[in-house]
Amino acid sequence: MRDPEPQCKTARDATQHQREHIPSTYPYSSSMTEAIIITNQEPELDEEDVDEDEDEEEEDKEVISVQSYSMPPSYSLPYPTSGAGVVTEGGENRHFVPPLNFAMVDHGVFRSGFPNVSNFPFLQSLGLRSVLCLCPEPYPEENLEFLKANGIKLFQFGIDGSKEPFVNIPEETIREALKVVVDARNHPILIHCKRGKHRTGCVVGCLRKLQKWCLTSIFDEYQRFAAAKARLSDQRFIERFDVSSLKPINPSFSCLEK
Repeated sequence: MRDPEPQCKTARDATQHQREHIPSTYPYSSSMTEAIIITNQEPELDEEDVDEDEDEEEEDKEVISVQSYSMPPSYSLPYPTSGAGVVTEGGENRHFVPPLNFAMVDHGVFRSGFPNVSNFPFLQSLGLRSVLCLCPEPYPEENLEFLKANGIKLFQFGIDGSKEPFVNIPEETIREALKVVVDARNHPILIHCKRGKHRTGCVVGCLRKLQKWCLTSIFDEYQRFAAAKARLSDQRFIERFDVSSLKPINPSFSCLEK
């Protein structure tokens, strides 16, 4: 006859009893526990500077990396993802450096921070037709020359990048930007602001609403790019954005699928 289980008077007694009676082959071993702890560690969060001047001073100190993202298995990226040098037909060794916070949004739609000269070979490998800039400042001359040399059209919808609540942004500005993004004639297209976080995040978030994503997934994507600097006001703007006046689109809409 099986002995009765001892009575545990406290939570500590119960825990000790469980440890003593768990067999060595129990699937949730200590190594499994350690693995769970490791995989649930918070990722390191990037720091955004206090104002635009400090942003510019810190820009060269940041480590540029390609964000991880999922994509359909049938779609192959038209560019190298390792950032390693690539030898061209002429024997030239070219290095491909993606812009800050670069990622793929959809087939033929990309997002990033503001590209600089070191990113031009990488952008050239994308075969872009269009660039959509969300910064109000005049576009840099070297960037304009790059666009002109590669036959890339520039769309600029200037949005104030201040840290004040996002309520001052005209909804019509976002609406017009979205019309450019969903027009397959402009693909492949790169959407960018200064850091690729807030303004770009709001446009992409509204695009996701047009693609009928649930708000939980939209906010999760926004927060992965904004990290510690995620703004509740941005997420409220996305939540309240009315897509009813825009033509519905398929979950994947790029010309690359056609």
